[in-house]
Amino acid sequence: MKAFNRIFAVVTGVLAVLLAAANIMLMTDVPGGGRPYRVEINRLSRQIETEGYADVSGCEYVTGIEKYGDGFFDTDSDYAVREINGELYRFDYRTDGGSGGIRLAVTVNVILGAMAAVVISVMLYVKFAVLVPFQRLTDVPYELSKGNLTVPVKETKNRFFGRFIWGMDMLRENIEQQKKRELDFQRDKKMLLLSLSHDIKTPLSAIKLYSKALSKGLYKNTEKQLEITESINDKADEIESYVSQIVNASREDFLSFEVNMGEFYLSELVTKIKGYYKEKLSLIGTAFSVSDYSDCLLSGDPDRSVEVVQNVMENAVKYGDGNSISLIFSEEDGCILITVINSGCTLADTELPHIFESFWRGSNAESIAGSGLGLYIGRKLMRKMNGEIFAEIRDGCMYVTAVFAKA
Repeated sequence: MKAFNRIFAVVTGVLAVLLAAANIMLMTDVPGGGRPYRVEINRLSRQIETEGYADVSGCEYVTGIEKYGDGFFDTDSDYAVREINGELYRFDYRTDGGSGGIRLAVTVNVILGAMAAVVISVMLYVKFAVLVPFQRLTDVPYELSKGNLTVPVKETKNRFFGRFIWGMDMLRENIEQQKKRELDFQRDKKMLLLSLSHDIKTPLSAIKLYSKALSKGLYKNTEKQLEITESINDKADEIESYVSQIVNASREDFLSFEVNMGEFYLSELVTKIKGYYKEKLSLIGTAFSVSDYSDCLLSGDPDRSVEVVQNVMENAVKYGDGNSISLIFSEEDGCILITVINSGCTLADTELPHIFESFWRGSNAESIAGSGLGLYIGRKLMRKMNGEIFAEIRDGCMYVTAVFAKA
């Protein structure tokens, strides 16, 4: 805001200087040295010198000419004396410039004043209608970073930032929901672990008692010993089932895979992907091509669909050799197949079945940062949208295909 105030001060100063300069130019007439009546006196003097007389009817400033004689200096008007052909002449004049000069000065001042008023008004409007509300919005990301998620972002009356504010509110709500889900997940996980750990204690205590009894030879009978060993085996199976529950709980989905089913055009998805990656890939020197396609309506969540293709594209950028990435389309059994192809695939065929597992990373990802969740999330979302995603390796290239149902 300080920078804008400085610009506003500079613009105001420039306008004031221009207005003053224009008025100075109007008040100054170069031929007359700043006194326009002298121009007329000089012209009349030359006329008298050459013709012996002069007519003042067409003059704007000079009102009369008097030859030297009695009462020569007896006048209330401003005058100038000139010697012409050895005789003195008095030229009476006025300095108000006449109505024409006044009209010109007023017109110029009105135009310049109006322009200055418009410029200043526009700058003030931009300041109070755009910059001041936006400055208040700059605190929103800071508040979100501190975890202040409960206060919604207020829209301004002019709605200059409608989509921005809507996006910030969506971000705030999503962060708030994710925070709540994470807390619920952590609470449920802790309760499950506490419950299972308590349940494990019972069979574990029984196994310890049986093992001590057997080590001390309390059971002499072979049948009784066999019965005890079978009990120990049953308790071990019980503990194993509890451990399996813990393992399954640790594998439960911790991410949100909510989708809002609807309809969207294929061209909308392609336009967004091209917008995201055309410039990015050109900067890193990767050839990016999009094949021809027939536009049609697809069934699914448009935002989630873009997310799926983005995840596949990011994998192509990270794990390909950087030479080329292609986006091709085909139609099969009422579905649209969108395939991302990247050159330079170094993934082993034996690892291909695992690429859609959570946190799994192939042998070609050792030196590349990542979480191993991109394709896992992609498969979850595609199945939520009644679609599918699969991958194959052909001729050293990775083909990842997302199958969308037509609407």
